[in-house]
Amino acid sequence: MRILLRLLAPLLGLAIAAAGVLGIIEVVAAWVRPGSTGVVVPWSAWRSTLDRLTWADNPVPIIGIVVAVVGLLLLLLVALARRHDVPLSSPSPEMTVSTSPRVLARLVGRHIRATDEVAGATVSASARKVSVMAEGFTSPDPSDGGHLRSTVRDRVDDLLDELPLVRRPRVAVSTRTRKELR
Repeated sequence: MRILLRLLAPLLGLAIAAAGVLGIIEVVAAWVRPGSTGVVVPWSAWRSTLDRLTWADNPVPIIGIVVAVVGLLLLLLVALARRHDVPLSSPSPEMTVSTSPRVLARLVGRHIRATDEVAGATVSASARKVSVMAEGFTSPDPSDGGHLRSTVRDRVDDLLDELPLVRRPRVAVSTRTRKELR
């Protein structure tokens, strides 16, 4: 969602700037040549067309509905694109400290990959949940003791205990055995 906003914001800004430049050109042209019909935009033709329209004519309600729907979609897009930071304990009441979920996921991933049993790991994080998919050379099967899963879970729990998180996220660990040799 944030990427879409980053694309829409400059486009809307350029459209508004172009309309402003167009308005300035038309005003200056009207001052220089009074009674002109417009340099770029045919204002007099547009005015005569708009004078004939009423609120009940067909294009007016349709245009109103389209503008309202586009406005509501833009408001919804902005509301959904808010940052989803992970709050941290602040050192003083005047400060607010947070980190991004990406940083938390990288920190957990780097901590897990430092384990000898882990060949690779994929981590996703949010303020509520940390999900880890670890690959190892030992068997993740619980009948074999599930050594890799317990090792990874212990490492993640230890790291989350060390971090100054306001609310500790849930941890979900899944493992699989890597097929290739070390």
